[in-house]
Amino acid sequence: TSFSLAAKRLSADTQDFTASASSLTKGESFIDTAKNIEAMGADVMVVRHPTPGTPHLLAKHVRSSIINAGDGAHEHPTQALLDLMTIRRAKGRIEGLTVGMVGDISHSRVARSNLWGLTKLGARVILCGPPTLVPKSMERLGCEVAYHLDDILPQCDVVNVLRIQFERQERALFPSVSEYSQLYGMTHERIRKAKDDLLVLAPGPINRGVELTPEVADGPHSAILDQVTNGLAVRMAVLYLLSGKMEPKGGGEA
Repeated sequence: TSFSLAAKRLSADTQDFTASASSLTKGESFIDTAKNIEAMGADVMVVRHPTPGTPHLLAKHVRSSIINAGDGAHEHPTQALLDLMTIRRAKGRIEGLTVGMVGDISHSRVARSNLWGLTKLGARVILCGPPTLVPKSMERLGCEVAYHLDDILPQCDVVNVLRIQFERQERALFPSVSEYSQLYGMTHERIRKAKDDLLVLAPGPINRGVELTPEVADGPHSAILDQVTNGLAVRMAVLYLLSGKMEPKGGGEA
């Protein structure tokens, strides 16, 4: 994983941990497991968990620094940081840009963290997708909601293409993958109607032929591999800040 590689780049020792190979399968609580890991000398714990809020809960029970690597459909802070870094390096600024996030907003932790960061830094954010995947209530978070990609695309400086999260959907939320791709997929034809310097982002994994075509994913507008590269740097920085080298402002939780 990127966090493991980032830690090794900083000369840290790492230990991967999965619930299926731990005492959790024997009835031990999540908190007790974390306390045992801390007792073995862990300075930082990188937590990815399907239940929203788990990293925040854990931070109240251990002294080790906790990094949220994704908690269900809630938040993914370091993904947002690397996306912001990618935009800033490509565009030179974030304030005043129009950023479209297209896809499964309802189930996306990436969308929530990006929305918070982008609006905080002065960007205009438009959420776009089928009505079943983009709640109108999201407008209360300081963004705009649209249901027709072709209407908003010419306005966008950046488009962040979000994966359809089939694994988090309890029922079919659009007629077919083919129809979704036709209405919301980033294609070469749509790129031609957009701004000449449009920047296309997509947090992995990407579904070629669904959210975007191979021509777009591998084309000159794509910054997908830049996101991967920047992600390593961002996670190294977060680990460094929370490892005791520098005191982070506001506590030891990220």
